[in-house]
Amino acid sequence: MTVLKYLQAYPATLQAQVRQLIADGRLGDYLSQRYPQKHGVQSDKALYTYALDLKQEYLRNAPAIDKVLFDNRLDLTHRALGLHTTISRVQGGKLKAKKEIRIASLFKEAPSEFLKMIVVHELAHFKESDHNKAFYKLCEHMLPGYHQVEFDVRVYLTWRDLPAPAGA
Repeated sequence: MTVLKYLQAYPATLQAQVRQLIADGRLGDYLSQRYPQKHGVQSDKALYTYALDLKQEYLRNAPAIDKVLFDNRLDLTHRALGLHTTISRVQGGKLKAKKEIRIASLFKEAPSEFLKMIVVHELAHFKESDHNKAFYKLCEHMLPGYHQVEFDVRVYLTWRDLPAPAGA
């Protein structure tokens, strides 16, 4: 039986459906049919603009974002697809805080909904630090269907981890 490390918290029935798609060799087809569009955000500058636009639309009162970038070092071994950080520095007699968002580089090639889900998730942390009910309500507000997209990102990560078919 295939271990679905990204889907362990989901019901056994959903895991069984994903296992069946894997067994039939149709998991990639499921994803490409459901999410046919790749996004055009390929540079850190474009990602910053993308995140800033989302912030302006949904979180006008949240602190300013100082940096948003794709991070090659951020990967699944760190158990993170994106990070939000606040870096505090003393400048003169004042304490300055810089807000950063880092997105795993694997999302450069992902469908547009997956990139939006990760950016929305990290932006929501500017208002809600914990993964609580208010956090997920904010995520759902910024991206209707957030929970389905989050599940499908986990399916996508599962698909990426599958061994390549023989002869491919």
